[in-house]
Amino acid sequence: MITTEDPGKCNVPNAAYARRRTLLAGAALGGAALLTGCSEDSGPDRAEHSSAAERLRKRSARDSTTLLARYDATLAAHPALESRLRPLRSEVARHAEAFGDERAAPSPGGGASDGPAQDAGAPASGPSPHGARPSGPPVPEDERAARSALADAERRLADTRTKALIAAPPELARLLASVAAAGAVHAYLLAERAG
Repeated sequence: MITTEDPGKCNVPNAAYARRRTLLAGAALGGAALLTGCSEDSGPDRAEHSSAAERLRKRSARDSTTLLARYDATLAAHPALESRLRPLRSEVARHAEAFGDERAAPSPGGGASDGPAQDAGAPASGPSPHGARPSGPPVPEDERAARSALADAERRLADTRTKALIAAPPELARLLASVAAAGAVHAYLLAERAG
């Protein structure tokens, strides 16, 4: 805005100042756009595929696969929990897939006998032979304690993923946040009283 002491007269120094200010502001915006353009070409995409991001992605897939093995071992030890655990197990398998573990697909027939949990030494779903101890993760004999152990595992993993958000690039951070939130919900559902 040009100000003058006399409304009928234009104050030339103020007009020159306004033009200069507009020119400098335009140059600053142009420079910022140029810098932003350069950083967008190499920054986020490069960060998503950096070695640190790949290590975090692989570790996250491995963590999901380990949790999947825990679900399979629990299902093998407590077949009565099938209807309660099967949907959660399927979600954990999808999480492992999302992080890049193609072997973690949910079993097509609804059984827990395939996928990475089997590769990790977890027993197939179904009762164990009498007297035989499962070779997978240890599972408490009491159903409530077994659910509580799964809830604790889900909670710990959700906490780990939440802490990893700080160092993750944007896309991986969104995936970690989503999976951590799902894990927190799983922990809540596992801790609920059986209805």
